[in-house]
Amino acid sequence: MAIRTAQLHDVERMAELADLKRTECERFSPTFWRKAEGAKDGQITFFRTLLERPKVIALVWDEGGVEGFIIGSVVPPPPVYDPGKNVCVVDDFVVSNSERWSTVGVALLDAVREKGEGLEARLSVVVCGHLDEPKRAMLRENGFAIASEWYVNPA
Repeated sequence: MAIRTAQLHDVERMAELADLKRTECERFSPTFWRKAEGAKDGQITFFRTLLERPKVIALVWDEGGVEGFIIGSVVPPPPVYDPGKNVCVVDDFVVSNSERWSTVGVALLDAVREKGEGLEARLSVVVCGHLDEPKRAMLRENGFAIASEWYVNPA
């Protein structure tokens, strides 16, 4: 087991894991999560761009292969809120199977929060699908609470 900084050679596996997660999420909300044509290639390009940004924390869980990853972007808070310091926004956060949220997921989350604190991020915001109960449970068990939800019409 090792958590390490994501490298360019990890991006294809990260995109593969993200693609599998999108397929799962598409069952929850087919319109919102519908995969675009070329989604995986677009994700690879996007992840490569993120890895080059100085305020992005990209970590992988590597045990002879990438079995999970997390990407946190440290940003200033919007001018209408005052959490005290910067915010670490975690949008892309995936593990290879749902049983790993309580181990791999927790370790990755702790690591990104620690690195975020080094970039003066006091608050972490983690995106989680409404029906992704294993991930939601892990977040609740680690002190996170729902602050906002998105509602979409079925279109």
